[in-house]
Amino acid sequence: MMDFFKTTVERSVFGVCSYLADKMGVRTARVRLYFIYLSFATLGSPILIYLVTAFWLNIKKYIRSGRNLLLD
Repeated sequence: MMDFFKTTVERSVFGVCSYLADKMGVRTARVRLYFIYLSFATLGSPILIYLVTAFWLNIKKYIRSGRNLLLD
């Protein structure tokens, strides 16, 4: 049950932490932990950074696939 929950959550969080971890060369779990700690320490401002990065990665995916964003 816990493995199912973990894989479902990891698929639905846009892959921002995995992308950042790959770029920095660290483990994904460590990046997620830092996001959580920073969110508590700064009253949620890293959540805005996370959402902007998720939006940017989504746009980047559409541009690479050659789709028209307005028609999808």
